[in-house]
Amino acid sequence: MVTIGRATVRDADPAVLYRILRLRTQVFVHEQRIVDEEEIDGRDLEDTTTLFWVEENGEVLATLRLLQDDVPAHVGRVATAQQARGRGLAADLVRAALEHAGTDVAISAQAYLEGWYGRLGFVRTGENYLEAGIDHVPMLFTRP
Repeated sequence: MVTIGRATVRDADPAVLYRILRLRTQVFVHEQRIVDEEEIDGRDLEDTTTLFWVEENGEVLATLRLLQDDVPAHVGRVATAQQARGRGLAADLVRAALEHAGTDVAISAQAYLEGWYGRLGFVRTGENYLEAGIDHVPMLFTRP
């Protein structure tokens, strides 16, 4: 059974938190070659950060974090395990985060995913830029 979880780092089950960080390390550090200093940036520890994840049979298949220290809020660290891609899990998480935020939400989207985020209601707000050596585009979801 697939479930969506949501918690701050302080409230997260340590085993789930471990699986979230393991998945993010797999996707961002091993697959995308982002150095771990940029991936583990300390923002997860902030009281205004909420982690979201999809879990199935005790395995975290997708995750993201929502930073709510400012308006607009910011979605980031969207990651899906290779074996779970194409199932719509990340889209489900983004929708859950948008609902939870209750405000406009920005994202620094990897440029190749601009169309995917566009289908979720995000629009481009500026020019492409490099972040962690990867082409990104700023996007915004405006709350109706």
